[in-house]
Amino acid sequence: MPTAVRKSVVVIGAGPGLGMSIAQRFGREGYAVALISRTDVRHAGYVASLAEAGIEAASFAADVRDRDRLLSTLDAINERFGTIDVLYYGTAAADLDIPRRPIIETTAEDAREAMDALYPAIDAVGRVLPGMVERGTGGLLFAGGLSSVMPMPALGGLALSAAAMRNYALTLNTALAEKGVYVGNLTIGGLIERGDIYRLVTSQPERFGDVGSSTLDPDAIADTAWDLYVKRDRPEATFSAFV
Repeated sequence: MPTAVRKSVVVIGAGPGLGMSIAQRFGREGYAVALISRTDVRHAGYVASLAEAGIEAASFAADVRDRDRLLSTLDAINERFGTIDVLYYGTAAADLDIPRRPIIETTAEDAREAMDALYPAIDAVGRVLPGMVERGTGGLLFAGGLSSVMPMPALGGLALSAAAMRNYALTLNTALAEKGVYVGNLTIGGLIERGDIYRLVTSQPERFGDVGSSTLDPDAIADTAWDLYVKRDRPEATFSAFV
């Protein structure tokens, strides 16, 4: 039986940057937090920091590419908290150590591989959306890359999957507008402070150069995510360190 009746937010892709900022922002509004990431190595620290802020939280290890594990984890969260009221999907978009062919060299196989990033999001939505529609309330939030709206030829197939994810979110927003379920998209261009990619890049200036002030504050992005969900007056927001 569910042990709590408060609203809950699921953070898929929980990490030290934006994922935790989303958890903290919704937690301050009284939401219980369920954290999902590939491994549980850092979960105890995340849950402890949220508890110190008076936020109820639980953590779960699941690789989104393992469909059965992802869906069973969402079922466990629903059982734990009674409902899943908001789903944030923000898995890491890029592994900097994986070489990519630019768009003029991108093959169909490259595109198919890149599109694999979209399918777990659709699986997760399919699991939680029926309950939201039945209750007539809820929210889905997605985080994606700037290449979804700005041509970045060097990213090759990754730009295709980013555009597909954004289109999925915006199309869902239109489809669910009259059903009480909000869908919002966060388009992000730049290094998110405190995040894993940020730490990697800043630790290797000889490889990546000096990022200087070209970074983004995850707390500010999380504040905007909350505003999008509450106000529901626009389907997306863009954050860029390049302008």
